[in-house]
Amino acid sequence: MADKEDLTRFGVAFPTPLIEQFDEYIEERGYKNRSEAFRDLVRKTLLEPSRLQSEQDVAGTIVMVYDHHISDLPIRLMELQHQAHHDIISNMHVHLNHDQCLEVIAVRGNLGRLRHLHQQIQVQKGVLYAELSVTYVDELNKLASSNSHDHNHSHHHHE
Repeated sequence: MADKEDLTRFGVAFPTPLIEQFDEYIEERGYKNRSEAFRDLVRKTLLEPSRLQSEQDVAGTIVMVYDHHISDLPIRLMELQHQAHHDIISNMHVHLNHDQCLEVIAVRGNLGRLRHLHQQIQVQKGVLYAELSVTYVDELNKLASSNSHDHNHSHHHHE
């Protein structure tokens, strides 16, 4: 049996209406208790892209909705993705209706580059929605980059 994590207990005061809404939330989601739900919310908050350092390696998604009838927009979006091919794992394209498309791009790479790609997508005329969501931080790379000594990689990136 695996060792259990050390748990630290602490008290949190909530206004009654807020805790009632939270209890409804955890019941709807199927949590067994408030602690499980609270831990998940904290984990999600800690992975917000705005909290992370640009040099960290992460994995996540860029989700966008756009009007595919806007002049060269599909071509521009494809060109942006080709320019970032080293950070894109996969993508899924869904036709929502006659005019709109949903695209989910699975990404893994340097957060600064992914933020830049997201911003380039977001500012395109005809992009109605674009969001970068981080779901994983490469802790080994984080530890290595915080180390003060140099290290060599045995692999090479070709562009």
